[in-house]
Amino acid sequence: MSAPNYVTYTILLSSIAIIVAALAGLRVAVTRADWEEAQRISTLRMATVVLPLWFVVALALSSAEVFRGVADRAPTIEFGIFMPVVIGLVWLWRSETAIRLIDAIPQSWLVGIQFYRVLGLIFLLLNAEGSLPSLFALPAGNGDVMVGLLAPVVAVAYARGVVGRELLVRGWNILGLLDLAVAITTGFLTSPSPLQMFSFDAPNELIDAYPLVLVPVFGVPLAVLLHVASLVKLGRETAHRMLPIGA
Repeated sequence: MSAPNYVTYTILLSSIAIIVAALAGLRVAVTRADWEEAQRISTLRMATVVLPLWFVVALALSSAEVFRGVADRAPTIEFGIFMPVVIGLVWLWRSETAIRLIDAIPQSWLVGIQFYRVLGLIFLLLNAEGSLPSLFALPAGNGDVMVGLLAPVVAVAYARGVVGRELLVRGWNILGLLDLAVAITTGFLTSPSPLQMFSFDAPNELIDAYPLVLVPVFGVPLAVLLHVASLVKLGRETAHRMLPIGA
């Protein structure tokens, strides 16, 4: 089974658009920040290399069917999902540059960029066509669309200083992470592998095949890291406000 052509074009073009938007926003944020010129240049160069390279590697491995599931073989897609997350989390927690970036990027941007989650509509369309099992497509698709549609709403509310905006951002982040956890879990349970427990009559064969596999091995880890960055920034801002005056 292969995905319709519109899925390929949508995922590839959307991924490129996400990368371009992220790099453009990062450039603006770093330019506005009170950084030394050398650090600004090195950070932008690193981002310009790392983010596109991550996508190219994910694209190459996906095209080579490295993540393709087989009923009698342990799945490999978890490496594509969790390795970028682990690497990103280690960098976020241990890198001074990462913290400076989180401080420089507006909270509303970290939230708003996840409008791309509306691409979960693809899961719903493929489910309607009978190409994805409902156990995976309905919670993952509806959850992604909801989180994506709420992203600009929450971002604007935060930027305008709406009362309770911190609680709103925190709740949206938790909702987004729960949605990803459900999608990953149902994806494993419905895809061909020794872990499969459901949908044996119509297994989830597209989610670990090119091009749809780019969603879990690129879009999902990116979303997780954006959620974490948003929560870290929220925590740092809250802690800063609680410091005694002059501390």
